[in-house]
Amino acid sequence: MTDSCEKVLIVGSGPAGLTAAIYAARADLSPLMIEGMERGGQLMLTTDVENYPGFPDGIMGPELMDNMRKQAERFGTRIVSSDVTQVDFGAYPFKVWVNDDLYHAESVIISTGASARWLGVPGEERLRGYGVSACATCDGFFFRDKELAVVGGGDSAMEEALFLTKFASKVTIIHRRDEFRASKIMTHRALDHPKIEVIWDTTVEEVLGDKEVTGLRLKNVKTGEETEFAVDGLFLAIGHTPNTRVFGDQLELDDAGYIVVHDGTRTSVEGVFAAGDVVDQTYRQAITAAGMGCQAAIDAERWLDEQV
Repeated sequence: MTDSCEKVLIVGSGPAGLTAAIYAARADLSPLMIEGMERGGQLMLTTDVENYPGFPDGIMGPELMDNMRKQAERFGTRIVSSDVTQVDFGAYPFKVWVNDDLYHAESVIISTGASARWLGVPGEERLRGYGVSACATCDGFFFRDKELAVVGGGDSAMEEALFLTKFASKVTIIHRRDEFRASKIMTHRALDHPKIEVIWDTTVEEVLGDKEVTGLRLKNVKTGEETEFAVDGLFLAIGHTPNTRVFGDQLELDDAGYIVVHDGTRTSVEGVFAAGDVVDQTYRQAITAAGMGCQAAIDAERWLDEQV
């Protein structure tokens, strides 16, 4: 049973959490990070990262996160490789449990991120980062003059498809219904684009390919007919789920389950801060998450100074 009181306790280890750790450690706050079993966040599933400043030749996602982790540890961040199982923000100092281990903290920074929703079909997981992606902004550049498919029917799917037309020779939106749920303006933009086609009433049953995506096995939901569809890449745009399950009864969340923040990174509980994709539904980029992690560490440092 661990019963220590931390100045700053960070939950989550993606770009937001690790940047918060670097800044908190350099502020001599000796942060403790509960990094989670899936350390490093979504970038651990990304191969080449070419839009993170400072790496003109790009960098592998796992390498970038490993570098951030080493930098945080260099300045004194202590890391626990496990998941937070329970929190109590109703009393002070705050209580955070990792299974049977209890930690007390004067301030908490939550950076647990959001998980992309996946189809759960054969071939999808094996080919993530090798033609299967949930982020057009991150990976679209690698598919210049390729034929791509986007799964989804909301505004995010339209946005992904339109963005991909900058690189791809053709983008096919695959939707399980016979109409989009996207806004009218986004629907018209997608349907009117010369590079975009739509396959209606259809689901993806399998992602085909050995070392990279070569096609999809599709099923018409009305006729049951299955066909193979040649494509060079598959982009999922069926939403994200914020990783806020353990905080649901402790903090104010919005209708989609994201943590609500105000005045920077402050949550509904004084002394608890949140940063990165657990807050951000709009940008969801490593660089914006890192920026928020910096903000959260500075906000926490200033809040702790005010308590003296």
